[in-house]
Amino acid sequence: MNEEVTMAKENRLNAKEEPFPRGVSKPAQRALAAAGYTRLDQLTTARVSDLAALHGMGPKALTILKEALKQKGKAFRA
Repeated sequence: MNEEVTMAKENRLNAKEEPFPRGVSKPAQRALAAAGYTRLDQLTTARVSDLAALHGMGPKALTILKEALKQKGKAFRA
């Protein structure tokens, strides 16, 4: 395959990526969306305590999100 076709396929795959990391449950994703968060990087403006209070958000999801942010050199708001 030529380079342009390969890059086009990569871009389509990246566009289909989930807004939150794998392992975050659908109820947790719905809770985040209802609170206005649709992407991982938006969570840097949120406090853990506020997210934990959302209906559908559990400790497992919070741990996954915290680790995903950490891998990007980011964190929840203090």
